[in-house]
Amino acid sequence: MQTKRPAAVALALAGALCLTATACGTSSPPAVDTAAGTSAPGYPVTLKNCGETTTYTEAPRRVVVMNGASVAEVSALLALGLGDRIVANGQSYGRSEVPGRASAIEKLPTGDITVNDAYDVPREAMLGLGPDLVLSTTSYGFDAKNGFATRDDLKTVGARTYVSPQGCDQDTSRMTVEDSYRLLRDLGKIFNVGDRAEKLITASRERIGEVSAEVKDEKKPQVMVVFSNMSMGGNDFSSIAAHGIWNDILAKAGGANAFSSASTTAFADLSKEKVAAARVDALVVISYNDPDPEAYARDLLKEFPQWPAAKNKRSLVLSDSIYLGPSNDLAVSRIAEMLHPRSVRADRADANG
Repeated sequence: MQTKRPAAVALALAGALCLTATACGTSSPPAVDTAAGTSAPGYPVTLKNCGETTTYTEAPRRVVVMNGASVAEVSALLALGLGDRIVANGQSYGRSEVPGRASAIEKLPTGDITVNDAYDVPREAMLGLGPDLVLSTTSYGFDAKNGFATRDDLKTVGARTYVSPQGCDQDTSRMTVEDSYRLLRDLGKIFNVGDRAEKLITASRERIGEVSAEVKDEKKPQVMVVFSNMSMGGNDFSSIAAHGIWNDILAKAGGANAFSSASTTAFADLSKEKVAAARVDALVVISYNDPDPEAYARDLLKEFPQWPAAKNKRSLVLSDSIYLGPSNDLAVSRIAEMLHPRSVRADRADANG
């Protein structure tokens, strides 16, 4: 196997991990002109989030997006046309299933932050940015012992905070596609662009529903989902996805996770022998800032030639669409096309991609 990614990146992924395909627009929500003690049109909006109740009287204008080994939050903001509200973005995978999204993310301001060992925004740097909203994939990003500004710290500079769905307890193993819709809906409320959020959600539901209907009577191949060149444990294979949003996506695409019984947590940490003994009908490699995940997929199939996936050359590389975010329908379409090419309309997958 190839050299593993840096341990600090893996730590951030394990601790904080938890996109409908649309152009990455940057149009703003309705303009606000809020006098002291009053609310802008469409406000106030109150949200309960990880034990805290937060009221918004206008749309945030200085948003910081923490890394969290995710692109869910920045991708959702772009899909909702809110890119111009971001003053510092720490999220990037280097690629995307959505045309133009990776380059749009690359062009966003970073705040010129020197990141900490978890590749994220340290406390003093965060406070110095003067945000009015900070987004974190999980509560990990607001934990003082990790060197971050707490939610209370951020209140002192007038910043509200939001932890994405299933991130309160830093356990993303229960995450489903519905959590992606909740993220969109919550951001739609915060920024008074709920109509945009609902259009994205409706389009995603329709696309996924169409694909799922086409494969509902097919056998469910066993799929290995693994991060390319990522080490998160002590064994040879410690970045195998076991539970989380990918299992919901696999089910909707007419497949099943080959390693769901290998762990009760989000990831399985397995020896080469256990991986070799498993039946793997298809391989999905998740690229997290890997310059050549396709090579990783090829090497993995060569290493385990006994797998049906290797014999049939059945593999796929995905990045942001298989995570929490606004483009899960792309992952469902592409995985279903790989698993059930005779059942799935290839023109739909091509159009979405």
